[in-house]
Amino acid sequence: MTMADTIAVMRAGQVEQLGTPVELYERLRTEFVANFLGQSNLLDGRVAGRDGDAAVVEVHGTKLRVPADDLPAQGHVRVGVRPEKLDIVPVRDGDDDGRNALDGTVVDSSFIGVSVQYLVRTAWDDELMVVAQNRAPSHEVAPGTEVSLRWHPAQTFVLAEGH
Repeated sequence: MTMADTIAVMRAGQVEQLGTPVELYERLRTEFVANFLGQSNLLDGRVAGRDGDAAVVEVHGTKLRVPADDLPAQGHVRVGVRPEKLDIVPVRDGDDDGRNALDGTVVDSSFIGVSVQYLVRTAWDDELMVVAQNRAPSHEVAPGTEVSLRWHPAQTFVLAEGH
């Protein structure tokens, strides 16, 4: 990613996505690219409408705000967010501070040194990976703890069904 201004991600001899390193990592178009360059949390949802300049996607009853660019007007989509974009906080108190929020339970934590990697299970049994930077003092969250995962809507990417 540091050696070129433009990169082509190929799959079976076909260009899957072409763009700058930032575009390929932040504005993904397919599930293959989402997992080829790093890891992504992907959730199934359906387009539920618009909210100003954002779109709303419903994921198991939770409404998430996402960028409206290139989003179909209706139908099923996959919502994605990178593990390092998620903040892990105590269960939400009703104030989501304008960010998307999903609740779950920590099922695993691994201290890596520079970061702590968490696996959080939602009420509908999807598991999301969280990579939290190790900042002093350490606030490692123990397995079994109920948490809220929060992230800014602009950090969300949406893949049309079948991509």
